[in-house]
Amino acid sequence: MKKANEKTNVMRILDQNKVNYKTHFYYETDAVSGTEVADALNENPDQVFKTLVTVGATKNYYVFLVPVSKELDLKKCAKAVNEKSIEMIKSKDLLPLTGYIHGGCSPIGMKKRFKTVIDSSAENFDTILFSGGKIGYQVELTLNDLSKIIQYELKDISK
Repeated sequence: MKKANEKTNVMRILDQNKVNYKTHFYYETDAVSGTEVADALNENPDQVFKTLVTVGATKNYYVFLVPVSKELDLKKCAKAVNEKSIEMIKSKDLLPLTGYIHGGCSPIGMKKRFKTVIDSSAENFDTILFSGGKIGYQVELTLNDLSKIIQYELKDISK
């Protein structure tokens, strides 16, 4: 049985770095898609971000965060990271590459650090929400606080 006081690796990393964050839980719902998660949390789907992992033509990996209400624009993403093209990685490759499963992937605490780009619409909000590293867990923090944990760029990468 999951508990609201259970800590994920993401939360432990934020705690270790003394970063302020808020937790949100939806594991008692049947929410699967990002928009369902936003609905379950009663949050703006433009403020709830999904973490997507891609691979470029150069075989480099990239992490992109886009609002759950939008889709990743692969052409814009390729341009943002100076790649000829990029594509989503296969679901089966996610766990060995990042340490996360589909639906619980967070930009914080991956096995390796990958170039990370967040959709520029994140600047429209004081805080953004994204996966806390497990299905059913979300964390909410400011972009400034997120920059204390990971390096990222803000670019227009959604459609």
